[in-house]
Amino acid sequence: MLELLALILIVILFVNNRTAFRRIDSLEKRVEAMSQQAARLSPIDAVAPAAELAETEAGGEIVQDETPATPGDMPAAAMATAEPDALAIAETAAEEPAPQAATSGTAAAPSARGESLETYLGARWAVWAGGLALALGGLFLVRYSIESGLLGPGVRLSLAALFGLLLVAGGEIVRRKALPQAAALYGNAMIPGILTAAGTLSLFGTIYAAHGLYEFIGPSLAFILLALVAFATLGLSLLHGQALAGLGLAASLATPALVSSTSPSPWTLFSFLTVSLVATAAASRLRAWRIVPILANAGLGLWAIASFQLGDAVQLAPATLALIAMIASALLIWPAGACDTDDIADRLTWRNLGLAFARRPAGLWLSVSLAVFFPALAIVAVGGASDLNPLFAMAALIAALAAAGAARRGAAWPAVVAASGAILGLGRNAAATTDLVRVFDTGLGGDAPLPGLDAQSMAISLGLGAVFLLCGLAFIRRRGAVDPVLSTLWAALAAAVPVTIASISFVQYGVSARDWTHGLYGIALGLVLLGATEFFSRAGLATTLRRGLDLLITGSFAALAFSLHMLTDGIVTTILLPVLGFAYLMANRLRPWSGLPWMMVAALAGVLARIAIDPTLVGPDHLSTTPLFNALLPGYGIPAILAILSAYELRNWPGFRVRDALQGLASLLGLLAIAILVRHAMNGGVLDDSVPTLGEQSIYTLLITGLSGILMTLDLKSPSPVFRYGSMVAGVLSMVIVLTLHLGTLNPFFTGESTGSWPLVNLLLIGYLLPGLAYAGLAFYARDKRPLPYVMALAVSGAVLGFAWVTLSVRRLWHGEFIAAWKGFEQAETYSYSVAWLAIGVGLLALGTKFDARSLRLASAVLVFISVGKAFLIDMSHLEGVLRALSFIGLGVVLIGIGLFYQRILTGRKKRPGVTAEENG
Repeated sequence: MLELLALILIVILFVNNRTAFRRIDSLEKRVEAMSQQAARLSPIDAVAPAAELAETEAGGEIVQDETPATPGDMPAAAMATAEPDALAIAETAAEEPAPQAATSGTAAAPSARGESLETYLGARWAVWAGGLALALGGLFLVRYSIESGLLGPGVRLSLAALFGLLLVAGGEIVRRKALPQAAALYGNAMIPGILTAAGTLSLFGTIYAAHGLYEFIGPSLAFILLALVAFATLGLSLLHGQALAGLGLAASLATPALVSSTSPSPWTLFSFLTVSLVATAAASRLRAWRIVPILANAGLGLWAIASFQLGDAVQLAPATLALIAMIASALLIWPAGACDTDDIADRLTWRNLGLAFARRPAGLWLSVSLAVFFPALAIVAVGGASDLNPLFAMAALIAALAAAGAARRGAAWPAVVAASGAILGLGRNAAATTDLVRVFDTGLGGDAPLPGLDAQSMAISLGLGAVFLLCGLAFIRRRGAVDPVLSTLWAALAAAVPVTIASISFVQYGVSARDWTHGLYGIALGLVLLGATEFFSRAGLATTLRRGLDLLITGSFAALAFSLHMLTDGIVTTILLPVLGFAYLMANRLRPWSGLPWMMVAALAGVLARIAIDPTLVGPDHLSTTPLFNALLPGYGIPAILAILSAYELRNWPGFRVRDALQGLASLLGLLAIAILVRHAMNGGVLDDSVPTLGEQSIYTLLITGLSGILMTLDLKSPSPVFRYGSMVAGVLSMVIVLTLHLGTLNPFFTGESTGSWPLVNLLLIGYLLPGLAYAGLAFYARDKRPLPYVMALAVSGAVLGFAWVTLSVRRLWHGEFIAAWKGFEQAETYSYSVAWLAIGVGLLALGTKFDARSLRLASAVLVFISVGKAFLIDMSHLEGVLRALSFIGLGVVLIGIGLFYQRILTGRKKRPGVTAEENG
């Protein structure tokens, strides 16, 4: 019953399509008549639509010759890549006279724009619905063969297979005879493709039912038949378009999953998938398809990941070889040379780097890269037994992908994804196995030798780094002059990836004491990169590939620094690292490479990182307690001296950034060397995280203040942003330290720390008076050289420290060596503060008058106001008897004297001619 219904449906569809074709013929005749009338009126205007039609039919390529092109005149590549519909239209146009072609072209555009609902239903949607109905009819035949018992299963399956073959044959018949006439107006109808797809689906379902439901055929025969249907569909897609190719690809990918076997063979599976992928790539190359090959790459990658998760004993070789074959097909078949275009830019910019990743066909290369990336990471996580070392399989995939990125004219996506896969894969493997491969102190004496498998894995890791190095250098040698953007990218990968892989390998397999394997590898890598830089520079790439050469220099320095860490330890590494950087910097006298001085900056940054990890450089237990002459002197002093020499060497360097960076690092390391030696001496050779004493902190404050003055002097001799802003940063930092530590946390009034047994030369002198004088001198030196608020802040800080020194000295006079707050205040002591403050105020007033310094006179006024406030708020309530009277009498006398003094000054200024109002103020 269902077969009869399907036949009736087919008849209705053909009748409906024939009616639609008659309507189309009628419309064509009417449009042709109107076009002939328009051509007689304006022959010139009729040529333009014909040219537009020819351009459209030729795939966007304008034909300048007025004579219509015949299929024999078309290039072979165009014939291979043109759609069947376009070829059919071209053949029809060649058979008709030129005026008729122009007329047909004139009529086609309006009809395409003015399609009615009847046209949609009759010529397009009817075809699509009919194709769907035919496909369902074939599937229903299979279902009917299950449910109905009128005929045997074999007969019903045979009828279903025959129905599918008839649909395929019908699609071919329509393509050969009916399609050229219909496609001129309704190219989206795709009648042949829909009929063919419906037929292949029927055949596919029939074969699966014969195997999976009735067991008429075995798994081998079912696999072969399903594969034949899939490949036949893929072959027919060359005639019917990319949609049918997608159907054939889906069928080929689903075939292994539909055919069950008690002993599945991975070799058979991936051989079939590889053949399917290569066939898809070949078809895509002929028709310039982009979507189907992406799906094929993704399908193979998913099958590979799935195969790694099945069973206890995993076979890695078949999937690995299949993925390598996918990379080879991308290099040789599709996209192959599709990205062999001219250089996109002549210099490196962010925009040009983005264009390097967007080179056509970027989607295809990205699909290949990801289809290798995820299986490579999945291989590392494979547990249990396997036919290959998982690390070797992963390295083989990544190496093949990296080679694809460097092949021919290169592609950015394979290069970057391969680098990421190498680092992530090896890092994941190291994280999972580091605790298993390190075997120390096994009773054999010293470090135990590495097992054979670990030695093999270490060789694989280091070999993968060498692959990236060779690929990068080979690409730069071949394409450095014409493709600087991608060459710079490969220079970065060749410099960074091998060193990173070597570091991961050392963490996983290295020896903690002295690792000669990794050390020699780093030396060889550094020398190769330096030699490559010299070779490319002599080849004339110093200008066009300047950034790339700088990256190679950076990689060589990183490799040599890595070897230093492998072959040395402790303070020796800390000293040799800036020596290596200084050697690179001095090499700029021989080679004008802009990246050489920056290696000294990197070396000094490494020294600072080393200091941050272990300030003792030799370990707390091995640090001598001898002041000055200990391991800290060379460990901190030599890098500081080399930094100062480097800054001096580059005093006339045209690049201000590296010059400023070295000047700042030299200042920082010099101050750090002195400060660490002071701390070591004042703490008995112990460097810890405890809070320093006031005496130690005072030395740091004096050092920072002196650094501010030195940077200011250097800025006056050689103007530099580092010196200019660094001097002010140092000054502000020292003022913050004074406010928070000297006057607060470390103040002996709060801590109870001993101030020393000597009356004047004691802790108060170094903690308050000397820093106050330093601030006063720095403020005087900074006048007219730094902003006024900064100078005023220095002056105020100096005055505050001086006031604190006087006040605490008065307290020490009454309480002795210890001046802690818990001792309280005596009445005579309270009175002494007023006397001392008034004396200082009067002294500042005298100095301000003599030197005509308004700031000193203002400081004097502040002290006098403080004294007045103290007298009324404190002395009045705490003092008794004669001390209270003397306090107010003395205060009154001083205030009257100051008033008379100011009157005398102002009177004398009024008598002098030329005195301005500002000076009087």
